[in-house]
Amino acid sequence: MAKSNMEQDILKVLYTEEEIKARVQEMGDELYEKFADKNPLFVGVLNGCFIFMADLVRATQVKSELEFIGLSSYHNGVKSSGVVQITRDLQRDITDRHLIVVEDILDSGNTLAFLNNYLLSKGAASITIVTLLDKPSRREKAITADLAGFVVPDEFVVGYGLDYAQQYRNVPYIGVLKPEVYSK
Repeated sequence: MAKSNMEQDILKVLYTEEEIKARVQEMGDELYEKFADKNPLFVGVLNGCFIFMADLVRATQVKSELEFIGLSSYHNGVKSSGVVQITRDLQRDITDRHLIVVEDILDSGNTLAFLNNYLLSKGAASITIVTLLDKPSRREKAITADLAGFVVPDEFVVGYGLDYAQQYRNVPYIGVLKPEVYSK
């Protein structure tokens, strides 16, 4: 195992690196079946999606393109502020494109509800929401993922792209962060 100075901050591991890899491949296979003839545009929600999206795109062996959008509603906190801001807008026209929106976690739903409406207003032909983690206990908006990797409890999770204050994204598994780390 690689050296890490983050292990002491993790309360428990929810999903191992191996479990994530297997589930991402299953998700890629499902997306292949749905999009094999559509040349979809993967739209990643930065920054949390980047590890998941890289693995998902490789697991989904279809001709496709990539795009990223930056959205923020957490502002280095542990709970969504409810106010979504675009920090990096799309760089290309999405009119009549089949979009696969890739997000790290769906919890309050504020970000994805905002993004779904935004992409529809830009002329997307279809939107398929794919999230690594789903935390339905925290949902505030009526939105669901079309494809979710794992359902997680109402605990603060990090790793595999998910962060706390921009740290822990490089932990190779999904773990629960010790409360004393984020309640300082």
